[in-house]
Amino acid sequence: MTAVELRFEARGVKGIAPGGGGEILAGMTDLDAKANLHRYLREAREALLGKLDGLSEYDVRRPLVPTGTNLLGLVKHVASVTAGYFGEVFDRPFPEPVAGLNEDAEPNTDMWAAADESRDDIIGLWHRVWTHADATIETLPIDAPGSVRWWQHTPVTLHHILVHVLAELNRHVGHADIVRELVDGQVGWRRPGDNVVEGDEAWWAAYRERLESTAREFA
Repeated sequence: MTAVELRFEARGVKGIAPGGGGEILAGMTDLDAKANLHRYLREAREALLGKLDGLSEYDVRRPLVPTGTNLLGLVKHVASVTAGYFGEVFDRPFPEPVAGLNEDAEPNTDMWAAADESRDDIIGLWHRVWTHADATIETLPIDAPGSVRWWQHTPVTLHHILVHVLAELNRHVGHADIVRELVDGQVGWRRPGDNVVEGDEAWWAAYRERLESTAREFA
């Protein structure tokens, strides 16, 4: 067990990841940046999709904050931007129309699932987009040039886009973490309990009250 894992264990946190941090790092080398970034993309996209597990059609769609953030919409949005970044940007367009990439689209059309779009529709799009993205990543060298139309045709490389999409994807996984907790209280990295302190309802209530009490000192 690593020193990091020992510190987490001492705090009562379940493994940094299922199987420990070694599961994430297995097969990675410092000399293959493309493979490393691609691996973390795969981890993050599975984490985001996993936030839909076990929820009703209503719960995956319902907006939980004033700006309307919802779980199925996050999946749809990431699918849309992924289609663009690993498609059009490198002259390898995704072979289906994607509403979020259409300049004439209704605002936020890629941030929620319309009534005629099922969960299976969105997840199917997600898988097709990522298959297309994986092919782009695997085919092109890390310094392959591209151009981002929605960044005023800024020139980029595959390396730039891998870093950018990984950052954006993990931002949305964080959104999904909070939304899922608001839906049914489930928390965890890839499944409930991953990388979370082991505490019962009473422990968490006391912990939250401790934070609230401390915060009130600054009100």
